[in-house]
Amino acid sequence: MPVRYKYRRHQRLRMQRDFDRIFARRCSVADGLLVVYVDANDVSVTRLGMRVGKRTGGAVARFRIKRLIREAFRLSQREFPSGLDLVCIARRPPMDATLDGYRDSLRRLVQRAHRKLRS
Repeated sequence: MPVRYKYRRHQRLRMQRDFDRIFARRCSVADGLLVVYVDANDVSVTRLGMRVGKRTGGAVARFRIKRLIREAFRLSQREFPSGLDLVCIARRPPMDATLDGYRDSLRRLVQRAHRKLRS
């Protein structure tokens, strides 16, 4: 039986106060695709929040980027340390940005951010 990867409601950051807390911590790392802000949380689940601004493109492009980030998180969540809150801010992607690109970027950035948070 294959492992089922899900992205459930309790893994989403929705409250503005959570976003404010994470941004106030000012622990961030970035690359060409994403900026990731990170902070520890009180629960043992890694949660994801996203910000995709209008500079990244029209509504269709923004929604596509959100789908790619959610899918990258869903597929990689078991590799992430538990108890983190992540906010991913999308940068203007290159035209050939793919799911694999977002997945590699997210994995790399979360590991760097976690090391930075612990120090």
